[in-house]
Amino acid sequence: MKFVDQVRIQVKAGDGGNGCIAFRREKYIEKGGPSGGDGGNGGSVIFVANPQLTTLLDYRYLQHHRARSGQHGMGGDCNGKSAEDLVLEVPVGTLLRDEATQQVLVDLSEPGQRFVAAQGGKGGLGNMNFASSTRQTPRFAQDGVLGEEKTLILELKLLADVGLIGYPNAGKSTLISRISRARPKIADYPFTTLVPNLGVVQYKDGLSFVAADIPGLIEGASEGVGLGLQFLRHVERCRVLIHLVDLSAAPEGRDPVKDFDAINRELARYSPELAKRPQVVVGNKVDLPHAREALGAFEKTLARRKKTVLPLSGATGEGLQAVLDAVAAILYAPPKAEVRPERRVRPAKRPVAAKSSAKKAPAKKAPAKKAKAKVKAKAAKPKARPPARAKPTKKAAAKR
Repeated sequence: MKFVDQVRIQVKAGDGGNGCIAFRREKYIEKGGPSGGDGGNGGSVIFVANPQLTTLLDYRYLQHHRARSGQHGMGGDCNGKSAEDLVLEVPVGTLLRDEATQQVLVDLSEPGQRFVAAQGGKGGLGNMNFASSTRQTPRFAQDGVLGEEKTLILELKLLADVGLIGYPNAGKSTLISRISRARPKIADYPFTTLVPNLGVVQYKDGLSFVAADIPGLIEGASEGVGLGLQFLRHVERCRVLIHLVDLSAAPEGRDPVKDFDAINRELARYSPELAKRPQVVVGNKVDLPHAREALGAFEKTLARRKKTVLPLSGATGEGLQAVLDAVAAILYAPPKAEVRPERRVRPAKRPVAAKSSAKKAPAKKAPAKKAKAKVKAKAAKPKARPPARAKPTKKAAAKR
């Protein structure tokens, strides 16, 4: 399947149906009145992200897409039928850009994400909607609204966690073929890889990540030299970059340090944010004798820049696990907690001492407090009942 990552298409939404001008013509019904129905709505053009697609090849040969228009209104109070929407499926990671304004309309970066690129026209109203007590026979209706028409540029950016970058023939295709089931073309000449290749890497404990083999970058790639400008967009979404340096190119007059700096300059020119992505520097082809000799000088130079070089042999697999461990340590590292600055607590203000000349408030008299306490105590005690009178005896009653 041919890999296509940028196309130009034209989309046209459906027009709305016109309203109808009609009157009731029935036997025994005089002056039946208006009966024109409304027009149907036109279909919209909707883009949907499909994870099963990997290329924009279908839109290279079919560049014009039109949705159906709505049906016109009819007599007898019958409305026209609305048209169905036109759904266009694109790979996940597709950007929609308006050609006229060069504005990015949407980034379809999630599976199933939908976006209405062109809105369908609304149907017009029939003459039955304009009847009133003062205007009982309207002889006009409303026309449907035209659907939107746009020229779009579809740009595909592969969704990968890890990107393999480096000079042509640095061993990127060999590496992705060893860590995944991807089978790109491998040869001993530059620019063997002409399209990006994706591969799923199975790591330890059920963890996995997606790696992308980016075609070879050279000096001046950000300005259109070679194939770099065409495929640099696929590196933008990568979280980690594996920078492969060919250590066997020293006999050809190439310096590994200069190759390393040239690729980083092109990344910075293309996108300053891309140059700040974490990189795993790998010195490849250490199975060759002259490459093993160049490894020591390359490690010392990058050690001064506080960067570690991992030796690797894509042919024999030496150092392969160490490279995967370094990549996984960056991908699955726990997020750093946000450190908030501590709030400074201002010392409490000391009370201002009263001036000696100020008059002191008179102190309350202690006896008054005691008197109040006694009154409360008396109020709290229950009142004693008077003693009951004794009944008179019989002798006292007789005397009386």
